[in-house]
Amino acid sequence: MGERVAVVFGDGYRGYRFSETHPLNPVRVELAVNLIESYRLLESPGVRKVEPRRAADEEIQLIHDARYVDAVKSAEIGASPADILLNFGLGPGDNPIFPNMHEASSWIVGGSLVAAEMVKNKEVDHAFNPAGGLHHALRDKASGFCIYNDAAVACAYLGRSGLRVAYIDVDAHHGDGVQWAFYDSPEVLTISIHETGRFLFPGTGFVSELGEGKGRGYSVNIPLPPGCFDDAYIAAFREVVPPILRAFSPDIIVSQNGCDGHYNDPLTHLSLTTRLYREVYRDIHALAHEICGGRLIALGGGGYDLYDAVPRIWTLLFSELTGTDISERLPESWLKVCRSKGGGLCPTDMHDFPLSIPPDLKTEVKSALDQTVTGIIEKVFPYYGLSPSGPND
Repeated sequence: MGERVAVVFGDGYRGYRFSETHPLNPVRVELAVNLIESYRLLESPGVRKVEPRRAADEEIQLIHDARYVDAVKSAEIGASPADILLNFGLGPGDNPIFPNMHEASSWIVGGSLVAAEMVKNKEVDHAFNPAGGLHHALRDKASGFCIYNDAAVACAYLGRSGLRVAYIDVDAHHGDGVQWAFYDSPEVLTISIHETGRFLFPGTGFVSELGEGKGRGYSVNIPLPPGCFDDAYIAAFREVVPPILRAFSPDIIVSQNGCDGHYNDPLTHLSLTTRLYREVYRDIHALAHEICGGRLIALGGGGYDLYDAVPRIWTLLFSELTGTDISERLPESWLKVCRSKGGGLCPTDMHDFPLSIPPDLKTEVKSALDQTVTGIIEKVFPYYGLSPSGPND
């Protein structure tokens, strides 16, 4: 039986653009969707492209404070003093003010809500919003290129619909905004695997961040050492994520699929290749089918190698969701589009060559991850009745 899959994409996403030189450029989303189309993945039975919609203020306020939403609106028309806006994380730096900021941000939230609605209502098995995954925005503050936290809004919407939600974040940056939104909730499990906050923004995401109150044990973090490579990453992922997911038994999974851990990404310090992302996507896809009837909402996220890693990796994600094999050679039609958008020397093959990892780095990374996984087993597994060998008797 074929997968029923939707990709959510429309012109409304193009407005989410901070500046010509800002690292988060919507061209990466356009190129990813174009590559998906160039591989003819949308022509498979049961697969379709769906338009996003603008989220209403009331939907955004499932997560964000009304005063903050008003601040975003006033910022784009210059109606608030700069010092007031800085209190909301808006202004010079990561989150500069840009035209129609509220409208552009609400399109992305609406796109993730469309994906959530379609999967919740069983119109499709999986839905992918490549413009989504803006996981850093806090209740009353912009952060890390993120104005509104569409991932948290989608999780809150699903939770209010009576569903038990597992959120899995594979971005190189800690999924802090989603974690803090549900830090005291037992209904949304957040799992983030990311470069350690000792060396990378936002400086959080340590094993000791377990949740609080009724949410104690429902915040899970797997911090990775700089230089982490494919085999070490996937081993840590498989030792921690599947047993916790099975014990939590969600009704639906929301995954944030930032691909800024790629070795060529300019903002992070990991050594991951397309092979790692293909393996992780297969694992999450399989777990969704095993645990919650296949219900999976996939979002985009970080990724700043705009013309190379991001389009290829998100196309691998979509090919996995649709169960479709794709050729190694990238379509010539896409290469022309990539070059016309400013890509210059675009890649010609879907997969990276294997990286050569120095032996001393392998030893250092594996040692650090062994300590991390041991800490998770000791601190987190007991909340799920798990031991290193599996469920307790």
